[in-house]
Amino acid sequence: MHRSPWTYASAADLAAALGARRVSAVELARDAIARIEAADSALNAMCVRSFDAALAAAAEADQRLAQGERGPLLGVPMTIKESYNLAGTPTTWGFPQAREYRPSEDALIVARVKAAGAVVLGKTNVPVALGDWQSYNDLYGVTNNPYDPARTPGGSSGGSAAALAAGFGPLSLGSDIGGSLRAPAHFCGVFAHKPTHGLVPSRGHAPPFVPDLPGSVDLAVVGPMARTADDLATLFDAIAGPDELEDGVGYRLALPPPRVTSLAGARVLALTQHPLGPTDAPIAAAIEDLAAGLEKAGARVSRDSARVPDLEAAARLYMRALLATLAARMPDEPFAQAAAAAQSLDPADASLAAERLRGVNQTFRAWTADGDRRAGLRAAWRAFFRDFDALICPVMPTAAFPHDHGPDQERRRLIVNGEPSPYVDQLLWPGVATLPGLPATAIPVGRTPDGLPIGVQIVGPRLEDRTTLELARLIERAFGGFVPPPAFA
Repeated sequence: MHRSPWTYASAADLAAALGARRVSAVELARDAIARIEAADSALNAMCVRSFDAALAAAAEADQRLAQGERGPLLGVPMTIKESYNLAGTPTTWGFPQAREYRPSEDALIVARVKAAGAVVLGKTNVPVALGDWQSYNDLYGVTNNPYDPARTPGGSSGGSAAALAAGFGPLSLGSDIGGSLRAPAHFCGVFAHKPTHGLVPSRGHAPPFVPDLPGSVDLAVVGPMARTADDLATLFDAIAGPDELEDGVGYRLALPPPRVTSLAGARVLALTQHPLGPTDAPIAAAIEDLAAGLEKAGARVSRDSARVPDLEAAARLYMRALLATLAARMPDEPFAQAAAAAQSLDPADASLAAERLRGVNQTFRAWTADGDRRAGLRAAWRAFFRDFDALICPVMPTAAFPHDHGPDQERRRLIVNGEPSPYVDQLLWPGVATLPGLPATAIPVGRTPDGLPIGVQIVGPRLEDRTTLELARLIERAFGGFVPPPAFA
């Protein structure tokens, strides 16, 4: 398998080498391409390869470097999720019928990284409609986890996480509405950041044949992925800021500095259990180990607080909001089926599956009432963050699980502490940050007894993305971060 000194170098190290003229952008692009060609047969992470365009972009980056230009992304190779428009390449979201759909313009944040000189190698695999925590479809096939090919790398940004872990470039772009940035990062031992809702523009990230308009989809975000916390923050800086066609007419990005500059004195709440579902013992143990380490470093760590909003009520609200958002974009036939199922619900059914279906058929009155509840939840989190700088909690209840492509997700089960647990209940932990639109940074913190990565999410106050990103950097430096999978090291 091809391996060079650049394979697992950070974007910061590559930018420094390029600036010092120790390597050229074309050499780095060729090196990354050789790595992909040698290693991707075991993973199937790179579903769209645009190597000729990448080499041309690398040659242009070399010209800019020769003229004295420098920048943290200039000449650095990276990947993007298949769901982003990359001019002239397919954007299918895993739908085979969209195989010939080739947008003529780049997504806005793709254009931003290109303008900064990044070299886009191609696109990474996704589940159909970005609707799973696994990355497979009939068009591109199944993507495997670099730490265990029998397991999923996560979804829907699973191809990006697998590519990062396998050394296919130090950066990638993903998206998230139900953990789609954070779950793959957790499963593959890398970093990801779910920005504050609306902070990073999503124009050019829309399903094929759906009108692509400025503005944010409710709950959904787009964001960066990387192998180091510093690189994650660098990519975030390159893509954040209002869409010039909408809020950018009158607004500029001016985020506050991080609340913390040292682990000493940081006020952290560490949670391991959700009231509606169990957390696997190795995940809970990793969080407790991190909490103990933070305490030794001088952080003020709590394990419980009356300030925590009602997680059970918030989870039920999130289920309804999520399905209402998705239902608005469903094709007619699946929507009709879901609406019929919602109509047949027993009003007394308090399961999370029932809450999800209720979201499909919400009346305007019910939607407005839920909007008021969401406003109350945001206020509760504002009160929480007066006492705490961050919440640290699981990303998902388990580590990466074996591939399971059963057609009905409601019938799938995961094993949590030896007992079967509903597959779709994995939404519980991602929803903690998604529903109130809070920033959340996923970071690697350990391994299961079987050697699978374990990540946690650092949730912070709205628009204080720099706080969670800085805590990620401080934790990485104190306790370690990404470790390459043995089969690809």
